[in-house]
Amino acid sequence: MLLAIETSCDDTAVALFDGQQIVAEVVYRQPVHASYGGVIPEWASREHEIRLPLAVLEALNQAHLTWKDLQVLAAAQGPGLIGSLLIGFTFARALAAAHHLPFIGVHHLQAHVASLELGEQPVTYPLLVLVATGGHTHLFRVIHPLEMELLGQSQDDAVGEAFDKVAAFLGLPYPGGPEIEKLALTGNPSAVSFPLPRTAGPWDFSFSGLKTAFLHARDRHRDLPIQDLCASWQHAVFTYLVQKLIQAAQAHRVPRIGLVGGVAANQYLRQLLAQAATEAGLELYLAPLRYCMDNAAMIAVAGWHRYLTGHYTPLTAGPFARG
Repeated sequence: MLLAIETSCDDTAVALFDGQQIVAEVVYRQPVHASYGGVIPEWASREHEIRLPLAVLEALNQAHLTWKDLQVLAAAQGPGLIGSLLIGFTFARALAAAHHLPFIGVHHLQAHVASLELGEQPVTYPLLVLVATGGHTHLFRVIHPLEMELLGQSQDDAVGEAFDKVAAFLGLPYPGGPEIEKLALTGNPSAVSFPLPRTAGPWDFSFSGLKTAFLHARDRHRDLPIQDLCASWQHAVFTYLVQKLIQAAQAHRVPRIGLVGGVAANQYLRQLLAQAATEAGLELYLAPLRYCMDNAAMIAVAGWHRYLTGHYTPLTAGPFARG
């Protein structure tokens, strides 16, 4: 039995995994940050410190387990907010030492990729996976669960960050992605044309230009319903993501693609990618909706792969904010 902890940002999450399925799961959200338009790192750390011990006990109670039933501890090691990571990583490391259990630090982005294995469809490797979150936009070639090659990444804003900034400009609540998605539902995605960005690296991304283009479009089209503007901008951003992913898969001759991360919860993106994958003859894997956001289940699955192969983390190791 593996106990997994995720505290890379503002969600306190714990999961128990028996190697086949998630047997218990606890997530404590922190809605307090929404009023301030973003996560306040110090507050997030303090909330983790209070909630994490409770979450661990709650998960054990859910599964009717005790400390003696555990075989291994895993925790998000980074990247993320260093204060938040320190709480979860240090807590898990201390538990491992106290109970003489192996300890595994899990890369947060590798865990997002592992969330594909939480779906009903068995994952076949290799595949190209787009990680799209509030802090990262990374394209990986995944050879197998423990080997990933970075093909490209955002050179400025992450895609989720761009949504948050555009939403803030419109006076919408944080996080901005779901708010723009709601407005776009009743808008015309063809109302405004946005130029797609270009980058030096063929598989890199850039969103600062699209963000600026939205601000200019808002000034030029004052009479246009905000729903149309949001729908058009969302369509441009997601068309850009989909084109990059499809083209990369074709260029690298990989017949399978995947989409994970918080932005992967957007239904319009999922539909757009599904249609493009079908037309290109590519097999598509989508992270289950409940596991798009940060969660401990994905940490558990990624950690289990490392456990089975003996890739343990020294108790002297620490978390990292970037990498």
